[in-house]
Amino acid sequence: MTPENIIQTLSERSPGTVAIDAWGKTSLFYNPEGLLPRGFYFATVKQKDGENDRASDLIRGGVFRFNTGTAKPLFLERFGPPPARPAKGKAVASPWDFTELDVISPHPVYGWMSWISVLNPSPETLLELKPMIEAAFLKARAAFEKKTK
Repeated sequence: MTPENIIQTLSERSPGTVAIDAWGKTSLFYNPEGLLPRGFYFATVKQKDGENDRASDLIRGGVFRFNTGTAKPLFLERFGPPPARPAKGKAVASPWDFTELDVISPHPVYGWMSWISVLNPSPETLLELKPMIEAAFLKARAAFEKKTK
């Protein structure tokens, strides 16, 4: 899987999705017909470390991280209670190795918000994440609908 494959797959599978590149990542927003300046995002593909997010060591050639928000019950079922919010520039305190490839974990910075991540996911791992991604998409769509009513 490549970042481009993932972005294309999610855009095709999730009608109303808009992909926006900024700050070394591509964010997937639900924003049909561009009614809002950005919309509500539900997933990102990050290809480089940021000032406040270096936990995944994305400086390694060819390594990228797929991230998605999800419904809190799905997060709890998989990981238990979300970790505490980290200090600025730090990763969440956890037993997870955020540099491992193709391993689903809480997001190293936004795990406290029930976001999850995986480095260089395989097709099988993306399939395993499908319920979490769909929950994130539905959450973004509901927020969009509420905002645009």
